[in-house]
Amino acid sequence: MVKVEPITTARVLRGPFDYSAPEGAVVGTRLIVPFGRRDVPGVVTGLAHDSEHELVAPHRVLDPPLPRDLVELAFWLADEYCSTPARALALLAPHPGQRAKTALYAEPAPAVESSIAPAHGGQPTTRRADGAPAARLTGAQRALLASLPRFCGPDTAALRRLEARGLVRIASRVVRRAPVHLTVGAERPQPALSCDQDAAVAAIGSAAPGEALLLHGVTGSGKTEVYLRAAADTLAGGRSVIVLVPEIGLTPQIVARFVARFGDTVAVLHSRLGAGERHDEWLRLRRGEARICVGPRSAVFAPLDDLGLVVVDEEHDASYKHEGDPRYDARRVAAFRARQAGAVLVAGSATPRPESFSRLRRIRLPARVDGQELPPVEVLDMRRAPRALHPRVHDALASARKAIVLLNRRGWSNFLTCRSCGRAWECPNCDVTLVLHRAEAAVACHHCGHRERVPGSCPDCRSTSIARHGTGTERLADELSASLPAGVRVFRLDADVGQAAGVLQAFGTARQGILVGTQMVAKGHDFPDVELAVVVDADATLRFPDFRAEERTFALVAQLAGRAGRSAAGGRVMVQTLAPGAEAIRFAAAHDADGFLASELERREALRYPPFSTLIRIVCSAGEVGPALAAAEAVRDRLGPQPALGPAALFRLRGRERAQLVVKAADRRGAIDRVRSAVEAVSADKLHRAAAFSVDVDPQ
Repeated sequence: MVKVEPITTARVLRGPFDYSAPEGAVVGTRLIVPFGRRDVPGVVTGLAHDSEHELVAPHRVLDPPLPRDLVELAFWLADEYCSTPARALALLAPHPGQRAKTALYAEPAPAVESSIAPAHGGQPTTRRADGAPAARLTGAQRALLASLPRFCGPDTAALRRLEARGLVRIASRVVRRAPVHLTVGAERPQPALSCDQDAAVAAIGSAAPGEALLLHGVTGSGKTEVYLRAAADTLAGGRSVIVLVPEIGLTPQIVARFVARFGDTVAVLHSRLGAGERHDEWLRLRRGEARICVGPRSAVFAPLDDLGLVVVDEEHDASYKHEGDPRYDARRVAAFRARQAGAVLVAGSATPRPESFSRLRRIRLPARVDGQELPPVEVLDMRRAPRALHPRVHDALASARKAIVLLNRRGWSNFLTCRSCGRAWECPNCDVTLVLHRAEAAVACHHCGHRERVPGSCPDCRSTSIARHGTGTERLADELSASLPAGVRVFRLDADVGQAAGVLQAFGTARQGILVGTQMVAKGHDFPDVELAVVVDADATLRFPDFRAEERTFALVAQLAGRAGRSAAGGRVMVQTLAPGAEAIRFAAAHDADGFLASELERREALRYPPFSTLIRIVCSAGEVGPALAAAEAVRDRLGPQPALGPAALFRLRGRERAQLVVKAADRRGAIDRVRSAVEAVSADKLHRAAAFSVDVDPQ
């Protein structure tokens, strides 16, 4: 018999359940099993000799099975993030983006390509394969024969009739659906390593199995080349590699470099692949045909055997945190997989997190590989500036060959109000204002996606005097296009723009241009001819009620500053802010990551924030305020002596009222266990069946 974990989303339904064993079943075998009145996917999580229950047989066995180490990872994931094994196992399927009930078995059929040739192997003929004359052919059939082997039309029925008469042979083969960005280009010659890079590669090669290292290198110091050399050494040793990047659509250069260096041994996994592409890439990894997997956070679950190296590039990036249940942090999962496999973990960043800086052994890349100095940074006080851009910034943009401008607000304006009665346009589902997107003639909610047409008048007082407040990337890009010389092209990159890779490529090949965007423009791009980097409203993130506000502000400014001055022409950085004296901005302007991190760790230790404690956030939601608050209070009461902040009301989101608790604890394991017990008990209580619960360990 086998122990099977059915893939369900219910917290109160816990496996495993006993089924009779299909032939060849092992831990990790994927099945379709009868469960209640329906068929659901499941995973074998254990084997046993007998059961006290009457067993039923699975309906179907799916190939290939999940690796055993990934099944073990799923149970750790469920335990670490207060989730269920079923939800964790659903992440490991070839198609984790689908709903849990279909993710493990809704697999696309293989792609099949047909080749057609004359039956005689030579020129088309009207004689059969045995030499006998064929029966009379129609004109269309003669034309079809004459078109071989160049036929590419849809009339396969006609071809089948010719095949039945012995005039052609049709052969089919399964073809790989390769992602377009895996096209192998010309390999660039390997650059000579600097002394610092050479030492970094040696340190990675000599690291202990399961050890985690921090590759702390300034922007432009050649971290990617270190990853490539370490990956080559790992492959030479017969082991495999995972390379995590923040967002695959925004980091085409690192993907291209790995493909150029290692060819077909590289596979890519990410959510933007088609179902067929992802399925084929997953199978190549599972079968060992590909031994390097590159991708965003979900690539940490790549089904690779004998893992030897795990790279987390730009490890400071918050996108490594998953928002669905289980709310895992891919950086922590990567560390677990490295320890599990005896692999080396390399976390790289120019602006590492305080947690990584304090815990990991550091490898330094203190200088740029081209010998250029980091660009000077000018901090501009905007407290008395009347416009979105300082006059000196506008003049600098007009004269720069290439520039990047970061404004971390998308859309045209932040919100609209009626000048007559003061009405503000708000989302009907969330307690937030709607953002104006002028190009789409719409106002939209950036939380739930609700959209409305731009109002022509106020529905309350009928006034047509509507004010637009604030500036987003759409408005700034439009204003720059109108005010700068005609030869300067303005490109925009934010979440509203499709085909981010295309925008980046166009900007990279333009003779002169300005790239305007949200924080996406600061993520790992390498444009040697960028002379100017501008941060608009640099202190915006400092206003968030979050203990990581200073860390995020420092990283954002320092990362964008690193995009400029990578050529002999040099460059400069201009930072606009209402808080020129803020510590995070001062350290970023001085390119002083060590000074900022030392100060930040001192502050966090005094306040007992991570890495000196663990935070756990519990959010209870319901259709009304009362049930949400009542559920949160019940969870708090069941936590016992565990201190909790709250419950506190949160803004309404997607039509649901919310309340939250935050637990701060020195004992991580004990706090996670107590929170899980409390949430499971309250969610099983019929008094709170109107509430939904979400647990976020290490919230971002």
